[in-house]
Amino acid sequence: MYRRAQILLVVNAVVMAGLAFPIAASLDRHVMDPEGSFLGPTWVRLPLLLLMAVAIDLIPRALWYGRAKPAAWGPIIRERLKSHWTKQRVILVFLGIICFYTVYVCYRNLKSFLPYIIETKYDHELHLIDRAIFFGHEPGTVLQQIFGTDIFVWPLSYIYLWFMPLVPIAVAIWLVWSRTLTYGYWFVTSQCIAWTLGTASYYALPTLGPGIAYPYVYSTLAHTPTTDLMNSLVNARHNVIIDGIAGVQSVAGFASLHCGITLLIALMVQYTIRHRVFRILAWVNFGLTVCATLYFGWHYVADDVAGICLALVSFYVGGVVSGHKFGRKGQVKREAALDARATETSA
Repeated sequence: MYRRAQILLVVNAVVMAGLAFPIAASLDRHVMDPEGSFLGPTWVRLPLLLLMAVAIDLIPRALWYGRAKPAAWGPIIRERLKSHWTKQRVILVFLGIICFYTVYVCYRNLKSFLPYIIETKYDHELHLIDRAIFFGHEPGTVLQQIFGTDIFVWPLSYIYLWFMPLVPIAVAIWLVWSRTLTYGYWFVTSQCIAWTLGTASYYALPTLGPGIAYPYVYSTLAHTPTTDLMNSLVNARHNVIIDGIAGVQSVAGFASLHCGITLLIALMVQYTIRHRVFRILAWVNFGLTVCATLYFGWHYVADDVAGICLALVSFYVGGVVSGHKFGRKGQVKREAALDARATETSA
């Protein structure tokens, strides 16, 4: 029932690894596990988040239903393990985390290799498009005039940085707590497709981004953690490319994966979560993220549009291979009886 999604997950991961390792060898470099900025390296962060998710799933349930009777906690946990942590759920979690981890690590390395393969940059062309769209003005300057450069800069900064922990947290949530296994496969498959398409976009139209190519536009912004992040990326790029220090540089652009991934999450919340509050929060997060990419100079308008397009493609393809059908009015149809029967069988 989930074979198409499983096959696509594995093929996607193999393709990314099949590109990253030969390219690294041709450049006399190594594929490295990039250090994460949330709970340590990626290989520690994602499994740790999954273990935390499992603990959060089991422990509060045992305490709530068992009240002050420790003897009842064991049976409650065993019942949850039997009903929710089925063989198929374990396969989803294991396969999802391994494939996502592989795709993400290869994405970071292929992004780092880009300056050694393609020297051409298209910042000038995309900058001209931005100015044409905004009638001769800079998008960043227009947004700074609307929102100011001192007060609103702080919430936008944290919205942008929230993306870093959001990605692994969202992966853990859909793998562990999705109402049906198909939703878990839908989410993680779409995620892997999005990161792969984002990598391809960097090689199709490489840029530095307006904040690095045209820093004077953003010089009036108050100093925030986002400023430190951009400075650290510039320094890392210099250390790796100029000084030859071993590491991963993360300056590359065309499609904005901040926009793409936050839109993908908003779409998944819209279609798989019933609570209206979560839907509103997801869409607000997406809208503010788009605003932040232009406000701080992380991306051009074309980058955001490309990120939105790859999110829509990833969402659709991930849904189709997971067994969902999209109706004319945007509904996602699923044979509920078949899904329920498969869940019962796996239990």
